[in-house]
Amino acid sequence: MSPSEIVTYLKNSVRVFRDFTADELQTLVDGSQAKSFETSEFILHQGHEARCFGVVLGGTIDVSIPGEGGVRKSLGLLRVGETFNEFALMTGDAMPADLIARSRCDVLLIPVAQFQSIILTKPESIHALSKTIANRIQSVLADPQSAAAVNRTVEDPYGLQLKGERAEKILVINCGSSSLKYTFYDTADESRTVRGKVERIGISGTRLRQQGAGGEIERQLSTAGFPEAFEAMVAELTSHGAGVIHGAGDVSVVAHRVVHGGEKFTEGTLITEDVLADIEALNSLAPLHNPVNVAGIREMRRLFPAAPHIAVFDTAFHHTLPAFAYLYGLSYEYYEKHAIRRYGFHGTSHQYVSLRTAQFLNRRPNELRLVCCHLGNGSSVCAIDHGRSMDTSMGFTPAEGLIMGTRCGDIDAGVIAFLERNEHLTATQTEDLLNRKSGLLGLSGISSDMREVQQAAEEGNPRALVALKAYCYRVRKYIGAYAASMGGMDAVVFTGGIGQGSAAVRAIALQGLDCMGVVLDRQRNREADGFGDVQRISTDDSPVNVLVVPADEERMMAREALRTLSRSYLTQAITARNQQPFPVEVSAHHIHLAQEHVDRLFGHGHQLTRISDLSQPGQYACQEQLTIVGPKGRIERVRVLGPARKQTQIEIAMTEQFRLGIHPPIRESGDIAGTPGCTLESTTGRIEVECGVICAIRHIHMTPEDALRYGVRDKSIVRVRIAGDRELVFGDVLVRVDPAFRLAMHIDTDEANAANVRTGAQGYIVDIQGEG
Repeated sequence: MSPSEIVTYLKNSVRVFRDFTADELQTLVDGSQAKSFETSEFILHQGHEARCFGVVLGGTIDVSIPGEGGVRKSLGLLRVGETFNEFALMTGDAMPADLIARSRCDVLLIPVAQFQSIILTKPESIHALSKTIANRIQSVLADPQSAAAVNRTVEDPYGLQLKGERAEKILVINCGSSSLKYTFYDTADESRTVRGKVERIGISGTRLRQQGAGGEIERQLSTAGFPEAFEAMVAELTSHGAGVIHGAGDVSVVAHRVVHGGEKFTEGTLITEDVLADIEALNSLAPLHNPVNVAGIREMRRLFPAAPHIAVFDTAFHHTLPAFAYLYGLSYEYYEKHAIRRYGFHGTSHQYVSLRTAQFLNRRPNELRLVCCHLGNGSSVCAIDHGRSMDTSMGFTPAEGLIMGTRCGDIDAGVIAFLERNEHLTATQTEDLLNRKSGLLGLSGISSDMREVQQAAEEGNPRALVALKAYCYRVRKYIGAYAASMGGMDAVVFTGGIGQGSAAVRAIALQGLDCMGVVLDRQRNREADGFGDVQRISTDDSPVNVLVVPADEERMMAREALRTLSRSYLTQAITARNQQPFPVEVSAHHIHLAQEHVDRLFGHGHQLTRISDLSQPGQYACQEQLTIVGPKGRIERVRVLGPARKQTQIEIAMTEQFRLGIHPPIRESGDIAGTPGCTLESTTGRIEVECGVICAIRHIHMTPEDALRYGVRDKSIVRVRIAGDRELVFGDVLVRVDPAFRLAMHIDTDEANAANVRTGAQGYIVDIQGEG
């Protein structure tokens, strides 16, 4: 078909497009791709990520999955005028089946951005798509094992292979105080990846090193500043021999590492002049890093003016730290006045490692409790509970936590006051001592390089030996503390130059942790090549996995840049739609009971007594009430909600944990693995519940039609503005999609009271933070 014929066909024959004008359809077709497939040719593969919305223009498509003995199992046919991928686009799940041309086929592949910004602006289109999606959700619910099997076969579930809606050429920039690191990715051909570094910028001996498919390059530069370093980088990227681009116009997106994002920046952000000013305003929090990052951004925007520039923040992954983990025991006014708190760093590395670990273990990140040890010249440990950073060893600055190459790590604040009084140190001298003359260098008196310290220790140098032991002891102490904070752990992960390269450090750091289920395989540990692929160094029967995961912060930055671009398109579409508000409801504490616990508390065969319906269809408040008993206290007359569920779950507000003496995690409803338990009492019975106490993450219930209208999907993370006398924006709001839901946002009583929000308030989605 010609483009004009496709426009006519869509208008007259495909229900989704009946409400479109000819001009709107022409815009849609111009931005899409019409493709033909021969008989038996694969159109889309099971397990791959859905990146387009499809329309069958001609022919018939077989929807099938591999069966036993090589015989395929057909799930149905797609005929002319039918659509595909709407369900996968909404859920974010992989393709549940293969699409294979039964006869010669013509299809229109519409990119996600077009799907979101054009198709989902039409109420009739949304209504038509929602019916299709609802039917397909019911099919998945009818066969959950097959759906789970599909998710387990996904080749790249977390986007680490850098595939987007279209091919992108990404340049990742990391500016240090005297260095410039850069990495170029071509998502259409990753064999063209180039990595380079300009060292000793601004001092004698400036040199550039670059490695890629075109070979290795090393050349000396005259003493140069950052502008000259950037020009040298561009010269090599565009050179005849080792170059990968013709000019600045070939780069489609630039990703910048920014060390400190404060409390404002919690994900990758498209850089505008306002954003750059906000980053610059954080210079006082990271005086050694942010000014250099800002200068690099300005220079790159000058050299690459046509490309979108994305800031990726070291601190962003740690924005989920709860207040009790990020606040210091100082007077609260210093947090309010100067934003003094724990921010954490190495977030890009910790997030990347958590995804690679989940991929290696064939588990979802939100199923795992990880202790990630990023050990290098700068070192930190992070507690990652179900995909969220819950605590990290670095704090207000990168100087807190572990002993590092030249940083001292944790220290009694009284030592600083003592030295300033007795050694007459100025603030600048103290900073220099803590950041540049301490750590391995200060303790050993030999070097900040762990390889040299370890060599000296093996030769019997006592100071080197104590430096090595102190370093490893601090790592071991944090692993134990973070396992305790999460109530256990599924894996300990080592990354970074030392974490990947030193079998001795890993072995010493894990000594004595057998009691926590960490059983190291000594031979695997000795033989591990930490700079190759992910490797398991624990025994096969170790309750806790121990892995070595090579760091790749540049790839993670490129991934975040792609996702930030996608979110920016969606946010623009959301803004353009002038969405209707949705109701906000305040959830009080309540209990969901499994039927076996109903029987034990109220008598065998007892059925919960409905007294009033709740806003979500099929759910109701029951006449039955229970007392929750914890180690410290009790909460009486807590309402049971029906109907009975597969698992007992107790949802309480954050403040109630102190009354009970229970410390529950913030979780999605139904995610109760590893959570604390309690005692439940009725007038006639009493049971001990081993787990199930949570504080529910703030969330929005939506139908598929609602999700399409708002431009989000199941498991999206969004920001919500709640209107009122004092407008507030709530971040980290989870979207949950199901045909049985009714549109409403739920927050708990603590948050509602703090913000003076009442049931009946109106909420608006401001933007999308992530896709879950």
